[in-house]
Amino acid sequence: MHQSTGKKNKIIIYLLFLFILSTTSAKFINEQKKLSSSISKINITGLSERKNLEILSNLNNFLYKSIFVISEDEIRKILEKHNIIQEFNVKKIYPSTLNIEIKPTKFIARVSNNSQYLVGANGKLIEDKSNNELLPYIFGEFNSHDFLSFKQNIEKSIFSFSDLKELSFFPSGRWNILTDKDILIKLPQESIVVLLNLSKRFIDNNNFKDYKFIDFRVKNHLVAK
Repeated sequence: MHQSTGKKNKIIIYLLFLFILSTTSAKFINEQKKLSSSISKINITGLSERKNLEILSNLNNFLYKSIFVISEDEIRKILEKHNIIQEFNVKKIYPSTLNIEIKPTKFIARVSNNSQYLVGANGKLIEDKSNNELLPYIFGEFNSHDFLSFKQNIEKSIFSFSDLKELSFFPSGRWNILTDKDILIKLPQESIVVLLNLSKRFIDNNNFKDYKFIDFRVKNHLVAK
């Protein structure tokens, strides 16, 4: 009887030992999986070496976190703080690498009161002390929405930014432009594309080559001098 009880106790101890061993092994395997899926490398491409390193330092908090739980929205929040970025693409290279390809914005204008600040095609201001591009100057206090809206109108018209020398924004929400031929065009707030096209045809007509001023501010009226 005692012998039978002893055998039962041994079996129970053996089963408990197997249970503990299997549980420990499962935890170890899970920890290994977590470790192997932790981000160990982040590659940034598309900008200057200095700027790539600056952005990489902002993303260091993602290192050693699981690649499966990092979302693109988390990365976007950090990248959007850098005005130079127009677009970006995130690729997860399993098990532990993030590749981030960046497309920089194109500079299309220069701020008049501080030529070190450029306006990107994304409507944001970017400080660049070394840039020597010949770009039109922007006057007035404008925001990204104001600028991007007017930029879209220019892109829809037969004008291009290379045709412009200066842009001036007014509190009323309208713009003036000075062309590369030193012709000042005063625009209203509406029908911008139509009036830009009309202005361009007017400027390109040799019969009006001596005119330096076009004013569309009064609806359905054109004043030219």
